[in-house]
Amino acid sequence: MTAASLVLRPGLLAAGLRHPGLVAAAAFLLVATVATVSPGLLTGVDPIAADPLQAQLPPGGGHWFGTDQLGRDVFARVVHGARYSLLIGVSAMLIAVVAGSLLGLFAGLARGLVDEAITRFLDVVSAFPDLLLALVLISFTGPGTTNLIVALGVASVPRFARVVRAQTFVVAESGYVEQANTFGLTRATLVWRHVLPHAVAQVPILATIGLGTAIISAAGLSFLGMGPQPPVPEWGAMLSEGRSYLRNAWWVAVWPGIAITLTVVSVSALGRRWQAAFEGRRLP
Repeated sequence: MTAASLVLRPGLLAAGLRHPGLVAAAAFLLVATVATVSPGLLTGVDPIAADPLQAQLPPGGGHWFGTDQLGRDVFARVVHGARYSLLIGVSAMLIAVVAGSLLGLFAGLARGLVDEAITRFLDVVSAFPDLLLALVLISFTGPGTTNLIVALGVASVPRFARVVRAQTFVVAESGYVEQANTFGLTRATLVWRHVLPHAVAQVPILATIGLGTAIISAAGLSFLGMGPQPPVPEWGAMLSEGRSYLRNAWWVAVWPGIAITLTVVSVSALGRRWQAAFEGRRLP
């Protein structure tokens, strides 16, 4: 079957017509992924090359998104900024998923005092909003990309740990696990083959939805100067730089803001659709 025939299949075409928003979200994330992996495919302009003679030029043929106060091409900075903004969000979610899944699995299997200690720790971490906790952690470790990733990852650990812990309780008491235990399997094999796959089944969906929150939080902290430092073209940092020029050069701050908004909306839309399909619900 050729690619053209696959695209023209009635079922796929009808699905695309029924959900144009999801198609647009997927298309935008595809472009954002290309910008993250290989920004040179979208622009050949150096995002940090300054030209004071070209400062604050409005959007036009020479510069699609205009130029900033230093004469840097805003389109090139937005494209290259996807690498930093998306990678910060994805890396933070990876830390949260791995650490949260391990904590939740360990608590669900250990029970007793170990479970109680982990649960109380999660309660303490959950008492603070994610953004506030990340801000507190960065205030101790200092600004920077790595510290921002770790802070956002740690702040997101409880949401995954609680889900995996609850699912571990359910799976560990299920009939097929008890039956597998009667076959004489080692505890490690039992956990790896039968408990873990079912306990973390919802984690990818939660991570997809949480990615949007992580991107917003990263942009907010970068806006406050806690993330990548200038002249790195990170979207939140670009917003911070452009806020002083909204009257004279609105495009400096508007385009990275639009990029953040479209990315978060696209990720959230696909994540919610995935969650509904996993739970067997039908969305309009």
